[in-house]
Formats: sequence, C-alpha cells, structure tokens
Amino acid sequence: MTDEIPSILSHLSIGTNDFDRAVAFYDEVLAALGIGRFMEHPGAVAYGRQYPEFWVQVPIDGQAATVGNGTHIGFLAASRAEVDAFHAAALKAGAREEGAPGPRPLYGAPYYGCFVRDLDGHKIEASFWDFALAGA
Repeated sequence: MTDEIPSILSHLSIGTNDFDRAVAFYDEVLAALGIGRFMEHPGAVAYGRQYPEFWVQVPIDGQAATVGNGTHIGFLAASRAEVDAFHAAALKAGAREEGAPGPRPLYGAPYYGCFVRDLDGHKIEASFWDFALAGA
C-alpha cells in the first residue's frame, strides 16, 4: 500500500433485511472484480482491496433497511471482461437486470459498464474506464 489515498471516499454502507443472503450475494458478485471480505463484525461485513470500502450490514437503528431512490454504488473493474463477469455473477446470484454490459457514449468514450439491482433492491454498477480511449 502506498501513502497515496486511493479513493475520495472512506467507505459506503448499505443496509439489508436478510444479512446472510446479502453477504452470500456480495461474496459471489464482488469476487468477479477481485474484491473480497476485508473485515467482519456481528451483523456487518466489509469488502475491499486495500481497506474496508464497502459495508453490508443490518441497520444499526434496528429499523428495516430501505433503498435510496436515485442512489447507486459503482465498483471499479480492471477490464471489460471483469464487468461482464460481474454482470453474469450478479444475475446468477439473483440480481435484477438494470443495464447490460456495454459502452455508454453519454458517460464518455472510455466507459464500459453494467447495472443491476441486488437482492435488497440496491442499484449497483461495475465499470471499466479504458484509458487507451480517453484521448480518442
């Protein structure tokens, strides 16, 4: 790990109403991007590459977890193939389709990504930014 901060965010957390099912889903789906469990607490699991960036947890206040309208979480992929693998793993694990893998010129020529809804209804994305196309 370098001294450079690798992200602008410390972490993101999403709530779930079925903890074991949500953790099994993210174990399978994030593995397609080379992301694994980083740390665990009762009712919470963190995923990351270098530090705990993404948490799946039972809401601390004891209330039901809800989905944010207009909110989604994007995971970085190292290649188009990883985006495709993420999408396939998510659908296999029960996610709902929200946008198949592919370029989206509106987001810029280098963008390639996909969108799905997880088992709790959270919108998640995997995307690859092809720097070779950034100057095209």
